[in-house]
Amino acid sequence: MGRAYEVRKASIQKTGAARGKIYSMYAKEIYQAAKNGGIEMESNSALKRLVERAKKEQVPADIIKRAIDKVNSGADESYIKNTYEMFGPAGSTLIVECLTDNVNRSVSELRAVVNKCHIKMGNMGSVSYNYDNLCIVSFKGLDIEQTLNEMIENDIEINDIEEENGNIILYADPQNLFKIKDAISKKLPNVEFDMDEITMLPKEKVELVGEDVELFKKILTMLDDIEDVQNVYHNVDFKE
Repeated sequence: MGRAYEVRKASIQKTGAARGKIYSMYAKEIYQAAKNGGIEMESNSALKRLVERAKKEQVPADIIKRAIDKVNSGADESYIKNTYEMFGPAGSTLIVECLTDNVNRSVSELRAVVNKCHIKMGNMGSVSYNYDNLCIVSFKGLDIEQTLNEMIENDIEINDIEEENGNIILYADPQNLFKIKDAISKKLPNVEFDMDEITMLPKEKVELVGEDVELFKKILTMLDDIEDVQNVYHNVDFKE
């Protein structure tokens, strides 16, 4: 099964989490993207992508609109994106992304998880070197050869390509995400992207057994309960 399965599964798990946290997360991300790049989506690709993703996750339109309108309302909020690296039980690792207006609060809540679960916080780079930072784009309508031709014609370098259940899945450096989507959209004007994510994929995975499995699930649950936590990536292979 392809690597995209893990990203899709994580997305499904996130969709099943508390709706309030998802709404809050997108409201902060959309506001920050609009503040940084302007409120016009045609000239702010980051904002456009966030709004598209929010709609896919059924974030109400009024929440999206309020987040964008806030930029012109005189509000001056500022959110910082920080990444933290952790060592879990039996060779497991985690990368935690936070979007926050209070770094001290985020660090304090993360350290509470570390202390309660008896795991360790790593230095920057101590975990992430074992992960690939990639964008993943998935769609239907072309075969592998046709897709590769489009990438060559548009001078887009990709890391890998695979086909899964009729979907073409492209892996590339994160900065190529919008280039890939634009190239495919020109070829297939009505294309719907099943996935357009920027993610961290582990180079190798580990399997946990016994109490380590339960501990790791507890870690994930506690991280999910922290409002500032935006994404969690890990290298644990949970057998279905």
